[in-house]
Amino acid sequence: AIKTDGTLWSWGSNNQGQLGLGNTTSYSSPKQIGSGTNWNFVSGGTNFCVAIKTDGTLWSWGGNLNGELGLGNTTLYSSPKQVGSLTNWLSVSSGYAVGAIKTDGTLWAWGPNFYGGLGIGNTTYYSSPKQVGALTNWSKISNARYSMISIKTDNSLWSWGFNNEGQLGLNNRTYYSSPKQV
Repeated sequence: AIKTDGTLWSWGSNNQGQLGLGNTTSYSSPKQIGSGTNWNFVSGGTNFCVAIKTDGTLWSWGGNLNGELGLGNTTLYSSPKQVGSLTNWLSVSSGYAVGAIKTDGTLWAWGPNFYGGLGIGNTTYYSSPKQVGALTNWSKISNARYSMISIKTDNSLWSWGFNNEGQLGLNNRTYYSSPKQV
């Protein structure tokens, strides 16, 4: 959670360092992550977290079995690590994998790619951010189990990935490894 003063807090299970506190101890009450007051957005995934600071930098920590942290490796980190050096990250959403949008409207994804859930047109896992297509009109992203949903600046809705129950909203149960308009 982020407080109105920009501080970042976490609590709960911490078996893979997903609380970002530099350890794997679980806590039943909120603990502050570091002393920074410039956190803007945070999203918790499956045993990991990703966050954006007010300066547009992207940070991640926790479990990293399939490259979920976007750091180019599969090393577990129990405290926040900056993902690259860019300062143009706008929003991020995590589940089993991660989807993020930059201020230029481009869409990026990384981590496990079950059923094509990264939207990159394949099922290859990526441990660093990969651009989804070449469009620059993405505005919102949401992550679900093995799939993602995104909205473009024209308010059109797009989805891709796992679709065993029709959760992509495409009137079928076909899996898609690239964005399809709903």
